[in-house]
Amino acid sequence: MIQNQDESEPLLAKGTYGSIEPSPLPGPSEWTLYGDGTGKKRSEWCDRLSKVFIIPQRVVLAIFGFLAILNAYTMRICLSIAITEMVNKTGSIDHDEGVCPIDDDANPDDFTGGEFNWDQELQGVILSSFYWGYVLTHLPGGILAEKFGGKWTLSLGILSTAFFTLITPWAVNLGGSTALIVIRVMMGLGEGTTFPALSALLASWIPLKERSKLGSLVFGGGLVGTIVGNLVSGLLLHNIEGWSSVFYFFGGLGIFWFVLFTLLCYSDPESHPFISDKEKAYLKQEMGVLSRDKTLPPTPWRHILTSVPMIGLVCAQIGHDWGFFIMVTDLPKYMSDVLRFSIKDNGLYSSLPYLLMWIVALSTGVLSDWLISTGRMTITFGRKLFTTIASAGPAFFIVGASYAGCDRALVVALFTLAMGFMGTFYPGMKVNPLDLSPNYAGSLMAVTNGIGAITGIIVPYVVGIMTPNHSIEEWRLVFWIAFAVFHVTNLAYVMWASGEVQPWNTPHLMNKSVESGDLKQQDTYSEKAVPAAIKASQ
Repeated sequence: MIQNQDESEPLLAKGTYGSIEPSPLPGPSEWTLYGDGTGKKRSEWCDRLSKVFIIPQRVVLAIFGFLAILNAYTMRICLSIAITEMVNKTGSIDHDEGVCPIDDDANPDDFTGGEFNWDQELQGVILSSFYWGYVLTHLPGGILAEKFGGKWTLSLGILSTAFFTLITPWAVNLGGSTALIVIRVMMGLGEGTTFPALSALLASWIPLKERSKLGSLVFGGGLVGTIVGNLVSGLLLHNIEGWSSVFYFFGGLGIFWFVLFTLLCYSDPESHPFISDKEKAYLKQEMGVLSRDKTLPPTPWRHILTSVPMIGLVCAQIGHDWGFFIMVTDLPKYMSDVLRFSIKDNGLYSSLPYLLMWIVALSTGVLSDWLISTGRMTITFGRKLFTTIASAGPAFFIVGASYAGCDRALVVALFTLAMGFMGTFYPGMKVNPLDLSPNYAGSLMAVTNGIGAITGIIVPYVVGIMTPNHSIEEWRLVFWIAFAVFHVTNLAYVMWASGEVQPWNTPHLMNKSVESGDLKQQDTYSEKAVPAAIKASQ
């Protein structure tokens, strides 16, 4: 627990525990001011509004963060379902070698596709083009979120993605595949700020002992977004003629989220006009500081990029994203081209793996918090354990699915189990940037997620080249490569990862030996002190 320090003293890391004595909770009279400390009193309507909310504002922020990622993923992946109806498939209706036959009771019209003659390689380019823009705005997004707060960095990014989603049908009808690629790049530019901005928001709002639980809730929005995106896209394409409806529907939801988020959420507790006095006092006690530390030096890039735990984290992110993007981007194509599911069934069965993944992410997030807070497991061991489970499980099950042939029920079951195990990534490496550096969590997430997202460029294109005949044998090789990537990157994470706050989290407190590059000094913010500090706060 962090002592409430004098403003003249340098601040300790947000969300971490040092070797200092706990301070008593401040009284309500100390919270009559808000904002930037200019002396402006909170208005009467803010006091009334603070009593309306029955859940804490940090949970409200977590829910809207969850919905932000949900919207981002629905807009990102709806094309993966829609493209199966946009592309003409009349040449593949009959049974081909290596491809499952169409059910006798199936409607042949469900397998003819649409009006565009795009080959597998071009489809791979189209599906990967989103990530060309996505990787470019991660780093700027993280820096802007740390400097100005995560609220507008996140919300404006989602708004721009929603706008480009809405105009996708118009653009495709006007310029074909070229226009679609341009639109997807622009969508990626807008959505690239999402994870860095959310990491900065969580570092400002979420105490350490709630980090795995609420972090898993927020980042689990991608799983629910994938479920909703696949399922609703399948229903819309089945019941409404044409493929445009999916883009209008999800683009409209994104704009609706933007309006609510900007009205109800703020970058940090100090700037929130209607947070309750009780919650503000609690966060003050748990986190020590309620607003961004504007005295922090610039991001210590040299230390971050040469940090061994950071390199391990990047490796784990690459492994996770390689497997995840194969499933998110190309699983609907596998269901359609190989297993020959109808568009309605494709949306349903493509969404099932993410439902289990979401349940696992939430449940193991709670489990991880309990194991760490009770001292049964260190943060470092917990992050490594859950990341290993999330790598080994999917690796074996997706390879197994490729050997299940045309047994549709078994294939769906194996894919579902694979993604279920992947859910433990969220209490594992996904929240690890918040452990390493709460002050620079946005930049860390920008680096890890940005580098990992490069696999989103590579994977769809490679899959398109490797599966020109979309046969089971071709896809089996794709899954074996994923198997290898999972295990190699996880080995690097197990060797190099850490759950401790790094010395460069507070560069202005680092001694001269650390400034000169010697990062082996004893870390005063050791995870070993965390369980005792948590118990003392309860």
